[in-house]
Amino acid sequence: MAKDFDPHRLDVRRFAEQGEELEASAGLQSFRRLAAETQRPGDATPVHWHARGELLNPGHVHPEVWVHLDAGTSLPLVCQRCLHPVDVPLNVERSFRFVADEETAAAEDDEAEEDLLALSRSFDLVELVEDELLMEVPVAPMHQVCPEPVKMSATDAAFEAAEAQREHPFAVLSRLKPGK
Repeated sequence: MAKDFDPHRLDVRRFAEQGEELEASAGLQSFRRLAAETQRPGDATPVHWHARGELLNPGHVHPEVWVHLDAGTSLPLVCQRCLHPVDVPLNVERSFRFVADEETAAAEDDEAEEDLLALSRSFDLVELVEDELLMEVPVAPMHQVCPEPVKMSATDAAFEAAEAQREHPFAVLSRLKPGK
């Protein structure tokens, strides 16, 4: 890890110009929003990430500033089928092109195939890692095969028995008819 680059306050242009790389592993509890999605928020599951800066067309008037990001972890979630714990692997491999400001990013976003971000001298790379991993969390995490057979019935024997003993409402009304 480069000592003169702080991933929480990264000078993105200088990082790309020097072709530097940053790499770190931290416990899941260090990523507050990501940990909130899990079954065990205080879990020490490692989150590993690696970022590499790159400057394309350095001799051009407006060289392209890129950051390539790889991140991965395994989140302890709850299976939506059997409601037991399931570890879901998350992996991110993305490249980001940095442009002058938010307006430029918004203007170029529709035509660009890559992700665009605004250039900053104090960019929080760790927050970007967390954002990207959050986008990979499945809406309904599930085991490939649940450890126990899943009960796929919504009936209750006690409810069925009570329903059978209950008298039909029209039978009650027929007894109330005059002349019977």
